[in-house]
Amino acid sequence: MNIPAIVGAGLVVIGAGIGIGRIGGSAMEAIARQPEATNKIQTAMLIAAALIEGIGFAALFAV
Repeated sequence: MNIPAIVGAGLVVIGAGIGIGRIGGSAMEAIARQPEATNKIQTAMLIAAALIEGIGFAALFAV
């Protein structure tokens, strides 16, 4: 494995972590504004986080 591939994989992991963190933070803000929509917001948040994590794993295994 070469150095650029390792750096790229690290950037993918960092990017996925930031993305999932932003999704979680935005979901908490949305739930605070509309508590009655908690279930819909959580479902959308989990789906989006799973997709981001899946892309992160795919990028790591492609290296």
